[in-house]
Amino acid sequence: MNWHNCANELLSWKHQKPSASGRRKNFQHSLEKLRKALGGIIQAMALTVETRDPYTGGHQRRATNLARAIATEMGLSEEQIDGIRMAGLVHDLGKISVPAGILNKPSRLTEDEFGIVQTHPQVGYDILKTIEFPWPVAQIVLQHHERMDGSGYPKGLVGKDVLLEARILAVADVVEAMSSHRPYRPALGMDKALEEISRNKGVLYDPSVVDACLKVFTEKGLKFEYRDEDSNFTKERVSGWGSGPFAQIAGADFRYKREDGEDGQV
Repeated sequence: MNWHNCANELLSWKHQKPSASGRRKNFQHSLEKLRKALGGIIQAMALTVETRDPYTGGHQRRATNLARAIATEMGLSEEQIDGIRMAGLVHDLGKISVPAGILNKPSRLTEDEFGIVQTHPQVGYDILKTIEFPWPVAQIVLQHHERMDGSGYPKGLVGKDVLLEARILAVADVVEAMSSHRPYRPALGMDKALEEISRNKGVLYDPSVVDACLKVFTEKGLKFEYRDEDSNFTKERVSGWGSGPFAQIAGADFRYKREDGEDGQV
């Protein structure tokens, strides 16, 4: 479907002379077609990432579902929730620029390798910024590793300088990453993930987002759903790993061992 045609159709209603109710119906129909076309673009991008890195595809889906649940619990508008869904499905799109040997490395990354990983929000933004979404998709993707205290990346934004949608996705990203298998370590479990966001509530993570996240798990019974391909992939990647040499988690991101012997964090 050509989404430019959908946009033109959406605007053409003003040149027609149907009744007021007819104009509203035409507008809503065209708007729905445009949303579907934009959703198709997002799905195509998400599949591109998943084809290259099956883990990232599964992670993006689960983090997106959690982010939507958090946003719903917080009472965000349907429009904002739609934007979170679109951004969530491609929030790691920029990892297509990261060499597979780094993404799948089963040990600590060097500082230089982590520097490459840190570029993925900016790369994702640069890919998405030219598409005129009705939601701030590119900005959400750019900001999903920012933290409330300014310790995040790539801009080091502080507090409410970070979009609310990005603050929601940041918490969802952390919880999914810690509770699921990663290419470089076994799952740490949901208890550890919820402990992480609780301990850093108001420091790294938005307090209202953390409260909503805790509620959807402890009161609403939310659980992550894993597809067969996600399960097969993670079992193959982590089989026999144990916990000794693998990176420690800190805020959904992982630590690398710097050449000077100190731990660094991304």
